[in-house]
Amino acid sequence: MKPFRYHRPENVTEAVTMLADAPHGAYLVGGTDLDDLMRLDVATPDLLVDVRSLTSDRVEELPDGGLRIGASVPARQLAADPRVRQRYPLLCEALPAGVPGRPRNATTTGGDLLHRTRCAFFQDVTSGCNKREPGSGCAARERRHPELAILGGSSACAATHPSDMAVAMTALDAVVRTRRPDGERTIPLTALHRLPGDEPERDTVLEHGELIIAVDLPPPAFAKSRYRRVRGGASYSVAQASVAAALEVTGGVVRDVRIALGGVAPKPWRATVAEAALCGAPATRASIRNAATAELAAAQPPPGNAFMLPLVRTTMIATLLELVGDRTATPAPVVVGAGTPAPL
Repeated sequence: MKPFRYHRPENVTEAVTMLADAPHGAYLVGGTDLDDLMRLDVATPDLLVDVRSLTSDRVEELPDGGLRIGASVPARQLAADPRVRQRYPLLCEALPAGVPGRPRNATTTGGDLLHRTRCAFFQDVTSGCNKREPGSGCAARERRHPELAILGGSSACAATHPSDMAVAMTALDAVVRTRRPDGERTIPLTALHRLPGDEPERDTVLEHGELIIAVDLPPPAFAKSRYRRVRGGASYSVAQASVAAALEVTGGVVRDVRIALGGVAPKPWRATVAEAALCGAPATRASIRNAATAELAAAQPPPGNAFMLPLVRTTMIATLLELVGDRTATPAPVVVGAGTPAPL
């Protein structure tokens, strides 16, 4: 780990101003992600600005019936909050899935949304990685790595986003509140993360020094929601694929739907094609299968990743069938390899 300076500012304004003037500095939030990357020499900030006690660690009611989650709220506290459990059950299902027991005490809401990819080549400084070092190539593509994005990737990078919380909040239409030197701004969570294009080193639209201070959840609009996660063989690992879905059915017709996918793209993937196909359609197995197929029509699995198409499709279908009350839905697998799951 390279030497660095450490500073604990008195308030958010001081923190934002300080980091904006330090091009190679970084915020210290929960510390779980940054600490790992610094030990691997993947991240080498020359200044750490500690903001752990500056942003709110409370979940507060909003006038419209939504909730405001302070950026410093720990994942464990968020998952245990009775208002979150009652109003946003899919978020409560996503939180323990994505963060193991002890780190949930340190992982914060703001920090989890900014988790960097878990791609093995990003974390290996001996390998080429355009996200870590622009212009150095993409060893994952060159070596046909079996955990690459099938949607939204580019020739420069196909690393996937690791946060389960971000996938759940994307389906919930969350809004991120930030502070920068010229004041506050709000960003829909669907617009926070970037696709790599030819600048894979930029994970989000945040400016350098811009700090997440809270996340707003709109009033709950769905009676039924679900988060389903498929992982690799380890007891805890980044999701191979995940689906966050909320559905409203009236008279056998899908009146409204929200779907987000994880493990398939460099950002939490809002399944807008599937949503458009389902909204106003009969809540049937055929409609759900057609919607899942339509969403994945644009997928481009890199070599070695073709198994992801049936895996994601099966997981989407199983999750949505459960929400419409189809008791014949086949549960999605919990542990997967590079095989093909049974079709639904």
